[in-house]
Amino acid sequence: MRRAEIKRKTAETDIWIRLNLDGEGEARIHTGIGFFDHMLHLMCKHGFIDMELECVGDLVVDNHHTVEDIGICIGQALKAAVGDKRGMARYATVFTPMDEALTMISLDFGGRPYLYFDVPFEREYVGNLETELFEEFFRALVNHSGMTLHMELHRGKNAHHIAESIFKGFGRAVHQATAIQERIQGVLSTKGSLE
Repeated sequence: MRRAEIKRKTAETDIWIRLNLDGEGEARIHTGIGFFDHMLHLMCKHGFIDMELECVGDLVVDNHHTVEDIGICIGQALKAAVGDKRGMARYATVFTPMDEALTMISLDFGGRPYLYFDVPFEREYVGNLETELFEEFFRALVNHSGMTLHMELHRGKNAHHIAESIFKGFGRAVHQATAIQERIQGVLSTKGSLE
């Protein structure tokens, strides 16, 4: 089983996460930000990721530190859980419809952190979460997991639907990219390494 546990404490946040890539999509998440909890639950459910996450953050300031630092911790957990990536599919591209919204998520666990984020929102908030923080979350996750991630909105108007589409899509892409395939000997790279 590919699992990881991360603890991170700063003056701004205190985070504990336990993650299992080969799970059933069970999640117990408490970030203090209701809409963010909902998005992370969707990511886990559609990615078959079991995750326990507890965060106490400086929400009296705003949501930024909590969202960004959780991205850091999930990124670190993903990097630890995939290990040496032997036999892993590595790549995935998924399109995820959510009513009128349609997004594309494409990722590579190749060890090169890069985020392309083209998901505009017309509203400043969805629920109690600033929409600009979605990009900050995924940037932190990418930088600490070593993945390349492209996220694009193809169509959509409803901010809630768009957010659901990118989090469900990200979970689906992680599930597909981390799948072990018998035909892959070692790692899927002509270099022989995915660091």
